[in-house]
Amino acid sequence: MDINSIMSSNLLQLQQTVQMSVLRNAMNMETVAAIGMLEGMSQSAATHPHKGTVVDIQA
Repeated sequence: MDINSIMSSNLLQLQQTVQMSVLRNAMNMETVAAIGMLEGMSQSAATHPHKGTVVDIQA
């Protein structure tokens, strides 16, 4: 093999490695952001739409 094909192969492998690293970092950042958003949500229970409401049934 000549030096050009070796360098081309090494460059391709380096590009793939960098792409995977960037993708992994982006996914980690999105995961951290999603966890932060979930932790920031209020922990109160949602109210039921009709339980506990007063109903007037007088005739």
